[in-house]
Parts: sequence; C-alpha cells; structure tokens
Amino acid sequence: MRLALYSRVLPIACAALLVAGLASADSGAPPREKPELVPPEEYLIYDRVIQDKFLTSQTTLVLIDRQTVTRLNPQDKEPPTRASFEENEFFEGTLELDLITNFLAKIRRPSRLEARFNFGVSYRFVSGQEAERPEVSLAPIPAAWPRGRPAQGPPSAVGTLGFSRVGFNRGQTQALVYVGDYRPDGTGAGFLILLRRTGQTWEILDTEVVWVAQ
Repeated sequence: MRLALYSRVLPIACAALLVAGLASADSGAPPREKPELVPPEEYLIYDRVIQDKFLTSQTTLVLIDRQTVTRLNPQDKEPPTRASFEENEFFEGTLELDLITNFLAKIRRPSRLEARFNFGVSYRFVSGQEAERPEVSLAPIPAAWPRGRPAQGPPSAVGTLGFSRVGFNRGQTQALVYVGDYRPDGTGAGFLILLRRTGQTWEILDTEVVWVAQ
C-alpha cells in the first residue's frame, strides 16, 4: 500500500518541481549580454591619442578603463545624439555627417577593451574602482613616433583614461574618439579628438574640450 502511494505521489512532485523551475526561469531577468569587443583597427587611434596627449618622458604606467564609455560628460544621463552635436557645435559644425553617424551608433553601448594597446609604456586596466592585475608590458614605441612630451617640472597628474569607441567616416580617412581623464580627487577633463589618416599613419587634426572639473 505504501509503495503504491509513493508511486502516485512521485510523478506529481516531479511535475510540480518542473513547473516551478520553468516559472522561475521565466520570471527571472534576462541574461546580460557580454559587451562587444573593440576591433583591432580602433587601437591605432587609442595609441596615437595616448602617445600625443597623455604621455611624458616620466610616464611609467597608464590606467585605462576596461569598458568603453557611453557619455561625453560624467553628468550626462544618456549617450550623445545628433541634436546634442548640433547644439554644442563641436569643431564648429564641420564634422562629416557619416563620421558623426558612425560615432553615435558605436557609443550607445559599452564595449570591452583588450590588451591590444601598443604605445610603449606599461598599462593596467581598471574595472569599476579596482585596478586589474597583472600589468601589461608593451613593445617599444614605433621609431617614427616621438617618445612622449618632455617633462616640464613635476610630472602632470593623469587619472584613469576612459575611451569611447572610435567613429570613422565612410572612406576611413577621418576618425573621432572621446577620451576622459578621470582623477581620484574628482577633477579631470573630457575631450573629443578628431584625427585624419595620411597613408598608413593617423595624426591628430583637432581637439575639442567637452568638460573640465577642477
């Protein structure tokens, strides 16, 4: 009699557990998508910006945010739009439309940076507030590049660099990128940087200061 009772109860219990499991899966939040990886061609732009804008002869380590940023100002609540570009008249409104469009499409969601930088100085990724380990050591700076700006007195303070994705125009002769210098004391600055390609080399054409915190 007891064996017969168990044989009737067990299938019912299993079915209940299965239904409960399915209900739990349905009610739970959808799995978070992994950030897209930044493609190799964009690191050429990052390297040039770091080399020309942030390195000095005394720089030995650069901190870089692991994920790309999606805002042009820490106080912004949303990614930039075409309207915000027109309102701020970045670069006096001379940017090519396809360059702006590509930049805005890429910056809408964060991507993940990998150890593909090559600006000749060790760097470390930062995730959240914590620096990752180990440090990444890089190959020497290409001979055609200057070896950082000469130091003027004490080395200038550089915080964690946060990069956006890189936008390109249709012919990939121009590139647009945002970089923020976020310092622990709350100071820093953010820049939009316009580059152009000459042959196989990228050079900075112009820089727009987006925000400054002192």
